[in-house]
Amino acid sequence: MLHGLYFDPARCHLSWPEPTPVGVDGLLAHLIVHLGRPDLAEGARLRAEAVVLDLLRPLPATPIDVPVPSDERVRAVADALLADPADRRSLDAHARAVGVSRRTLTRLFMQDTGMSFDRWRTHVRLRAALPILAEGHLVSHAAHLVGYATPSAFLAAFRRTVGTSPKRYLNTGIVPK
Repeated sequence: MLHGLYFDPARCHLSWPEPTPVGVDGLLAHLIVHLGRPDLAEGARLRAEAVVLDLLRPLPATPIDVPVPSDERVRAVADALLADPADRRSLDAHARAVGVSRRTLTRLFMQDTGMSFDRWRTHVRLRAALPILAEGHLVSHAAHLVGYATPSAFLAAFRRTVGTSPKRYLNTGIVPK
């Protein structure tokens, strides 16, 4: 479920110049639902809003780069994977779909994105999983939605790419160097 909160600028000490994603967990999630109540007294609303503002922490800039290819053949494969990160087709199958050899698509992916096909697809999947995880869904659910056969495979790919666990990444805002 999606909730939007709007704060009186006079009472909001945050000065984020652009839309900023935040991690939402236990207490913050409950407070957001609490603030959605139509029967909430003004005093209770003000106290809850103050606590929400104290708990809001921006998520770090996502270190998961997904370069957009310009070559039309690579772009066709990229568009398919961006539309469905769980697409399990092999590099060979994608190459056939765009009318090139596996070797050609491998070369084009590297030239156009600076990444191998497998690395690029991993980045797409991990980036697609972040909002799912930030909403509080289980790792197993996010892993399945973005195409991983097991949660452990997803966690291994996340750690390898980001350098920490998804929970720690989302809860503490750690951006590994």
